[in-house]
Amino acid sequence: MWWVTCGLWVICVAAFFGAEKDKERELLRRDHLNGVNGWKKTGLRGEVEDQSDLLRKGEKPVYPFHWEIEFPEVFGRQNPGFDAMVGNPPFLGGSSISSNFGPGMLQWLLALHSESHGNADLVAHFYRRAFSLVRKDGMFGLIATNTIAQGDTRGSGLRWICTHGGEIYTATRRVKWPGLAAVVVSVVHVKRGEWKAPRLLDGREVPLITAFLFHKGEHGDPQRLHANDKLSFKGSMVYGLGFTFDDTDKSGTATSLAEMERLKAKNPRNAERIFPYIGGEEVNTSPTHTHHRYVINFGEMTEEEARCWPDLMTIVEAKVKPERDQLADNPDGRRRKTYWWQWGRYTPALFRAIVGLDRVLVIARVSNAFAFTFLSARVVLNEKIVVIPTDKYSSFCALQAQVHQVWGRFFNSSLKDDMQYTPSDCFETFPFPPNWQTDPTLEAAGNTYYQFRADLMVKNNEGLTKTYNRFHDPNEQSPDIRTLRNLHTAMDRAVLAAYGWTDIPTACDFFLDYEIDEETWGDKKNLPATAGPTPFATKCSPACSTSTNAATKKKPSPAHSPPPNPPPKPKPPANPPNPAPNLPNPKAPPPCLTPTTTDHPPPCPPHLPRFPRRLHRPAPVRPQTAAGPSIGLVRAGQAARV
Repeated sequence: MWWVTCGLWVICVAAFFGAEKDKERELLRRDHLNGVNGWKKTGLRGEVEDQSDLLRKGEKPVYPFHWEIEFPEVFGRQNPGFDAMVGNPPFLGGSSISSNFGPGMLQWLLALHSESHGNADLVAHFYRRAFSLVRKDGMFGLIATNTIAQGDTRGSGLRWICTHGGEIYTATRRVKWPGLAAVVVSVVHVKRGEWKAPRLLDGREVPLITAFLFHKGEHGDPQRLHANDKLSFKGSMVYGLGFTFDDTDKSGTATSLAEMERLKAKNPRNAERIFPYIGGEEVNTSPTHTHHRYVINFGEMTEEEARCWPDLMTIVEAKVKPERDQLADNPDGRRRKTYWWQWGRYTPALFRAIVGLDRVLVIARVSNAFAFTFLSARVVLNEKIVVIPTDKYSSFCALQAQVHQVWGRFFNSSLKDDMQYTPSDCFETFPFPPNWQTDPTLEAAGNTYYQFRADLMVKNNEGLTKTYNRFHDPNEQSPDIRTLRNLHTAMDRAVLAAYGWTDIPTACDFFLDYEIDEETWGDKKNLPATAGPTPFATKCSPACSTSTNAATKKKPSPAHSPPPNPPPKPKPPANPPNPAPNLPNPKAPPPCLTPTTTDHPPPCPPHLPRFPRRLHRPAPVRPQTAAGPSIGLVRAGQAARV
């Protein structure tokens, strides 16, 4: 009956991938089962073979593999499962699973692995599958990118494993890939059952290894706080270069700024739907956070309303619609194809939150710097920016200070090797001090630091990334950078005092995020921060005394001395938001459909590459190294089957 069992397995898989909804899948499964029953009676298996061929030869082919059927001697014994598994799973971001394998594959993985998230990287599902295939007291070791201990990937993989009978007994958080690819990976070993021997984290004996690949704490995420709800937003997802005017676009899709000016001169009403547009790169590279792009915005208008601006609709129809028509046939794809003149994802909640503000606090979502700054509320901020709708220096102080920076770096996710500041993980879970948005002490400290930093960036013609590269460089001893460090210390003291922590020292040193081979890497300042957790002092405090980390085996740098003069008095902003006329409400009906209007609507929507890098921060608590055998990982070549 082996062949019947295989047939049943294949048609069950075919039924799942043959429909989009559970009810339709169940009807299809019953229909296929009738075919198998007919095969058993007549010996004619044509219908089953047809379904099998359709599954394997479709647009996104699926090749079923049933471990229990293929290895009956492994799963037919007492305490079934493999004794050990090793492997090097492929890397694929969660958002790319459907585009590469079709929507059915992601749905299959989510159905197979309970409590998993659609944003989790594919490697999390390999970890879950390996855990389910080893026997009790069995073990597995897999290579993964550093996202395995971050965000939804950690929650779907290691968190579930560690809370369902698995223990991580050895882990190396960062290993430079030995091949040509410039990749840093993690190596994690897990036992299905209790581990009674020493646990090794980065070669050091520790009492515990959590799902964060950390030596203490719990496996789960901190809870999101109700007080932080609706206080942070991602920027707008335009989804289409054809909406933009940009002279730097090398793809040729964007329209030139000269053409934009011609259209404005031809019909001044065209300016009503063209807005300044900025992304995370400009935020971090421009000393004054200056935008160089513009974007067409029809808000949530109907096609009839949008056609009241025929010049702009002609551009969008020619440059956006053809791309939208090629999108996949999934809910997002169908919506974007239907409403091709609208942005990919509109953010009306953000626009409502910034009404009445001249500026908002932002941070580049993906960056090698941890740097907040203010931008004009009348500029369209794209999805690479996280927006906090406030204009207070006290809020800037609370977010830029070391306490929040440590929290953000611990709970962030990463993109390649850059930190990814995610509002749900980094902001909504963070316990701010009382009155953090109105505290006058925080306001004064944040104002002084912000104005000095803004003046310094203009003076040196350097953006946030270059400024913080220098800030974290132990060899950088210029008076301006030393003053910035001391102002950061003053800001950190103010934040700690707001928590009631007045007895915590604020001296900092320069420490590598992880050990490096200096013969390979050298003693460079561009050595970037890790996205994963690093052991910090129990209560972290920041900024600014210094010597070089002893682990680098370099001579200590000269100690910082206080600036010769008191910190500068607050000055007017060095880069105030550019004044802009009142912009039209994106939801307002166009003039050609609404003859007159008398209201005044609100404005329209409106550090560091990550090789090892020294950070100016509190001294980490490093566990003592214990002698003991190391546990290696045998690479199994190509990816195993999920």
